[in-house]
Amino acid sequence: MFEGGKQNLLRMKKMQEKKIVIVDDDDSIRKTFFMILHDNYRVYLAKDSKEALHRFKKTNVDLIIADLKLPDISGLEMISRFREAGYKGEAILISGFADMIDMDELNRLSIGHFFVKPLDLNVLNHSIEYLLNGKHNKENRV
Repeated sequence: MFEGGKQNLLRMKKMQEKKIVIVDDDDSIRKTFFMILHDNYRVYLAKDSKEALHRFKKTNVDLIIADLKLPDISGLEMISRFREAGYKGEAILISGFADMIDMDELNRLSIGHFFVKPLDLNVLNHSIEYLLNGKHNKENRV
């Protein structure tokens, strides 16, 4: 195998070790995310903040993608609770309501990107790859 092919295989293996949690109350959105991401990442799904916090608060995940509007607590509040528990990984917030977001709050919680629905899946994919595999990525995350 040529050197470039070996490097690509190593990169793909490293990507597949990355864990992403998708939190959205819309089943079709969760399934879409799973279909798009499961070939390259380990993808976990949660229907609301309560489930996500219960299942993943003490789990080593690399990225949380959350809807802003969730039935119990908002995606923003959920990410805040993950941060309070020591989570240092990446976060992406999505919403159908761009005017509801406070940019200062995104910065305070170190939320890497914010997307407005309907989502451009190519741009979202590039954002995920950048956050998880970009040069800025920190290796020692909790």
